[in-house]
Amino acid sequence: MAKFAVSLKARLLLQSHGNLLLLKQTKPNGGNYSLVGGTIERQEFAVETLIRESWEEAGIKLSPNDLELIHVLHKRSKKEHRIVLYFRAYAFEGKPKSREKNKFENVEWCSLKELPHNLTSTVRHVLKAYNAGLLYSEIVK
Repeated sequence: MAKFAVSLKARLLLQSHGNLLLLKQTKPNGGNYSLVGGTIERQEFAVETLIRESWEEAGIKLSPNDLELIHVLHKRSKKEHRIVLYFRAYAFEGKPKSREKNKFENVEWCSLKELPHNLTSTVRHVLKAYNAGLLYSEIVK
């Protein structure tokens, strides 16, 4: 049986007053809206990744006790399989701002009722699955 690469990532759905925190990518990185998060490094657990990435990307501090696993996505492409753990939080410290200007133009609160048209298709898929009460979903890219 052929071997294939598997990557493990963690993403954050940070909600406040009916809004979702999104990162606006720079044009060279796609120009779309995405979620805070990234690759889980060898020495990390998923919650540690989100705490680190939230500070690095958006300048906010999270507490492990405020993070709740809400969805698992298995994303398959020709190159790899990707498992993405989605956590929800409502509490944070700091004022959200882009701290990685080379990757993200800015950080924005967007209404969950009127999400940007250029929200990544993966985030749209996950929000739809989560709103349908699904803990797990799959997507092929």
